[in-house]
Amino acid sequence: MDAMLTVRNLDVYYGAIHAIKGISFEVNEGEIVTLIGANGAGKTTTLHAISGLIKPKNGEMTFCGANLRTTSAHKIIKLGLAQVPEGRRVFAKMTVQENLEMGAYARKDRGRLGDEFERIFQRLPRLKERRRQVAGTLSGGEQQMLAIGRALMSNPKMLLLDEPSMGLSPLLVEEIFQIIQDVNKGGVTVLLVEQNAKMAMQIANRVYVMETGNITMSGQAEELRNNEQVRKAYLGG
Repeated sequence: MDAMLTVRNLDVYYGAIHAIKGISFEVNEGEIVTLIGANGAGKTTTLHAISGLIKPKNGEMTFCGANLRTTSAHKIIKLGLAQVPEGRRVFAKMTVQENLEMGAYARKDRGRLGDEFERIFQRLPRLKERRRQVAGTLSGGEQQMLAIGRALMSNPKMLLLDEPSMGLSPLLVEEIFQIIQDVNKGGVTVLLVEQNAKMAMQIANRVYVMETGNITMSGQAEELRNNEQVRKAYLGG
């Protein structure tokens, strides 16, 4: 089976710093795959390379057969790849509704946006209650929901999620991870970057462990959850 997203021998430099060191991995259609690792391991940099925000030095990246290295960032979203950025980055002075509309800017079928809003509001009812509210006044958890809703407005095949649990209370983390699972069950493939390894590994099919720009381990989530090294380093046991 052909992978939906394939990354081969990816090298990324920040000036003289070799941030990503020849990593390779893939994500198959329908999966939730997670990249876990300590701060500074290179997880966010990997996502930024995939979504076209930074240019890698070497390597191949393909999504649904398209070469991501030769595709500009605004065209990558049209291929069906949407990113929920670290720190949420909602448009603070716009309403919830306007933020969601911004997520749909790349769509050609704008006449069908009404249906899309309904779908998003069904999945994220709290956004419906707050649709006229200015996004900057939402709680952290609601802003995270809005960032996910905004990405879903582009009707993506795959969602890249960068640290969705950051800064949220344990209860809200559970809610956000439930939303991610629901989105996946609705047919969207997920690549999740997450420092909360415990939660990430509960919902993922497969896991890649990153350390200082390398992938040091990979496997089925269940298998890695029971791996002594992984437990010591990432699961607090």
